[in-house]
Amino acid sequence: MSKKYIIALDQGTTSTRALLFDKNLQELASTQKTFEQFYPENGWVEHDPEMIWHDSLTVINELLEKTKIDKNAIAALGLTNQRETTVLWDQETGEVVYRAIVWQDRRGTALMEDLKSKGLEPWIKAKTGLLADAYFCASKIHWVLQNIPRAKQLMQQKRLRFGTIDAFLIWRFTAGQVHATDITNASRTLLFNIAQQTWDHELLELFKIDQSILPIVKDCAADFGVIDHQYFGIEIPIRGVAGDQQAAAIGQCCFEKGMAKCTYGTGAFLLQNTGNEIIASKQLISTILYRIQNQIAYALEGSIFIAGAAIQWLRDQLHFFKNTDEIENLMTQLSDNGGVYFVTALTGLGAPYWKPHARGAILGLTRDTHAAHITRAALEAVCYQTRALLAAMVDEGATSCQHLRIDGGMTANNWLCQFLAEQLRIPVERPKIIETTALGAALLAGLGVGWWPDIASVQKLYHSDRIFTAKNLPNYADELYNNWQKSVEKIV
Repeated sequence: MSKKYIIALDQGTTSTRALLFDKNLQELASTQKTFEQFYPENGWVEHDPEMIWHDSLTVINELLEKTKIDKNAIAALGLTNQRETTVLWDQETGEVVYRAIVWQDRRGTALMEDLKSKGLEPWIKAKTGLLADAYFCASKIHWVLQNIPRAKQLMQQKRLRFGTIDAFLIWRFTAGQVHATDITNASRTLLFNIAQQTWDHELLELFKIDQSILPIVKDCAADFGVIDHQYFGIEIPIRGVAGDQQAAAIGQCCFEKGMAKCTYGTGAFLLQNTGNEIIASKQLISTILYRIQNQIAYALEGSIFIAGAAIQWLRDQLHFFKNTDEIENLMTQLSDNGGVYFVTALTGLGAPYWKPHARGAILGLTRDTHAAHITRAALEAVCYQTRALLAAMVDEGATSCQHLRIDGGMTANNWLCQFLAEQLRIPVERPKIIETTALGAALLAGLGVGWWPDIASVQKLYHSDRIFTAKNLPNYADELYNNWQKSVEKIV
């Protein structure tokens, strides 16, 4: 039978989705489950790994039931995941030792500030391309080892295992036979030397982590084992893995140096391909974009911690609207932002500011301010931060971005896309499939099973939906942007 389908599993920060693709990378069907977020203390964010595992099985089973496809026609599974979220478990029993500590979590800030005070950040950055920040995995692992006695005991017994969500799911899917991750996820741990492309012994010693807990690191399109027969009644090869933002860049076919994409989901993440060059940046991070067929590509990345999460907060906590589908209509009713600016530092400010202690603020309120103004201010904030990131990339020596590809759930909002184009003054392109993280995972799995010989051959599979260009004069955009920057200065 022809192997004509790929399942992509997109395990995100707020939901888990399964999607079915054909050989033309056309999405045929999808299923999705949202899951609970835990906030045990101020600045702490946790997930239940067992819930994520259960949901992963559920959405794939629901996809198979929904489509009624012959399981024997499934060529492979591609996996993409929320990055930096950290899971530790017992190799022998499979039990997790603590909830998953989410990428947004700030509990490691004190440790990282201590390292910075000792002058270690430049040394860390030279190895990893990353800042000494609690955003990444190392401080999360360190916290578990210091605060959960069983974790340290298991590490001493060589029974403890660490993984970002991809590695945890691979281990579960393969019934404990494969403990592996891909190079993009490894590059987000603060334990991986991106120039040498290997785990770094000096960093492991710094964070008091034994290398025995770490997964094997593979290419993005590689053999990650097979899903055990017990789960879906058939063995399914796992052949593509990448962290969600790299997967989105791959799904956007950003394979040439200088190409850039920004994904607007819970947070927003802008990556620009820098080819085989690692750009040493002060404000941003250097990361591995992909390694496919042993060919490496690096990227500059800027992370906006809060994007869609601000809209979710306005909906769920302040009850400004019932459904996000209402927002675009709300925006068309406003002639301007009413002088309202929202610094969306609900979990600190990310790049290029890197202010972990910053907290959100809404400025410019008057008695004429409506919920729509504040909602617009939240959308505008994402665009201002994108502009700040692109400016920082040029400052750091990257090629000036001439064209930005965008994706993620927020980009279904045409008003947002147009405002973004006004701020950036460059074409902003939205693809036909805006959830490109899953598309990237499917593309990698297809490469992994030989559907296409190389990345050049998949370029033709990219399809544009719409290109947004600036229509207003730049002076107006500059005035708004400068007002935003003044708002940021008031809280940092």
